[in-house]
Amino acid sequence: MIETIFALSSGAPPAGIAVIRVSGPGAGQALQALAGKLPPPRRAVLAVLRDEEGEVLDRAMALWLPGPGNATGEDCAELHLHGGRAVVGAVEAALARLPGLRRAEPGEFTRRGFANGRIDLAEAEGLADLLSAETELQRRGAIAMAGGELSRKVADWRGSVLALSAALEAELDFAGDDDIDEVGRGLPAGFGGASLTLAGELAEWLARPRAEPLREGFRVVLAGPPNAGKSTLFNALVEDEAAITAAEPGTTRDVLVRGVGLRGVPFTFVDTAGLRDVGAGEIEQIGIARARAEAERADLVLWLGPEGEGPQTSIVWEIAAQSDRFDSAVKRTARLRLSAVTGEGMSELRAALIDHALTALPAPGALALNARQHQHLTEVAEALQAAAAEQDPLLAAESLRQARLGLDRLVGRTGTEDMLDALFGRFCIGK
Repeated sequence: MIETIFALSSGAPPAGIAVIRVSGPGAGQALQALAGKLPPPRRAVLAVLRDEEGEVLDRAMALWLPGPGNATGEDCAELHLHGGRAVVGAVEAALARLPGLRRAEPGEFTRRGFANGRIDLAEAEGLADLLSAETELQRRGAIAMAGGELSRKVADWRGSVLALSAALEAELDFAGDDDIDEVGRGLPAGFGGASLTLAGELAEWLARPRAEPLREGFRVVLAGPPNAGKSTLFNALVEDEAAITAAEPGTTRDVLVRGVGLRGVPFTFVDTAGLRDVGAGEIEQIGIARARAEAERADLVLWLGPEGEGPQTSIVWEIAAQSDRFDSAVKRTARLRLSAVTGEGMSELRAALIDHALTALPAPGALALNARQHQHLTEVAEALQAAAAEQDPLLAAESLRQARLGLDRLVGRTGTEDMLDALFGRFCIGK
């Protein structure tokens, strides 16, 4: 039996207005119990809300949203309350005492919308990214995904695969007819070329910048030996005294991570322990190992150490830091010369970082595939390439079936409960 759920869907009180959502077969009865009557569908009505003993809880706007034409696909009600903690708590307590109602779990409203076909998996992932967006680039990318742009492309691709399958099935049907000569028993004319053309279109999408750097921030690691000015530069970039700075070598012993938006571009700056081969204690050695690991997974390393000695596994910029010091090392190939203490070169560094990140991140408003979507689309492209290479119509038909299955997985027509639990667990309680 489907349960009726409720939750606060707006921000934590106190606030000007608090919105409580109710969804499920008992939503109408719950609204009648508190408001005394059921308002006309989809019309905001002023209502006096009372508990089971008739005590006034609040004067609020009530909305009755019968399913399936709403966000969850089932009967829903909304109560727009005064946003004080006591008001919200009293209404939630009154709802909890009604038979058949319970508090919603994180993401449960959206999950019901997904289960009822109101939203597919790609749109749900976009909505999750939209809720967590902190920069303009993240917002615009999430809007495109949540608005169904990828889902519409998947529908187009699926239609193309179905057309190829239909043509192939027709050939297989004719092949069973003794009146059809041998010419009609192979693959349809142009089958291989059409399959490769579609695979090529998918390859273009797979080559696009990925969603993870956009969601998590373009990852910039500050690396170098002790006392190279990493922590001072880190504090200047994040505009906070997040890292401890001192003349003593080995002051930074662990990885320090801070997300920052620069002109709407999301960055993750990482301060690391000073790299040295001798003189480090046991704890500092652990920090050095972590620093090396961070450099390997960085999108960009700012190397503040001796010229040419930076890591070889990432894009590395030679930075001549501490230009305010008379004993600072000279770097002939330094991309920038700066001082985080005096501010020299800092605006140029920020501008260069933004320009570089924009070349690696998705264009504003452009769709970007996450790891799950990228994996399934890769499977589809490989299945289409396999179909194009086949001479046996039955094996080609099986490859097309695998392609359709991959597209279905991409938008959630088939999937695992564990993956769905992980996704919808990213949402807040009232979403």
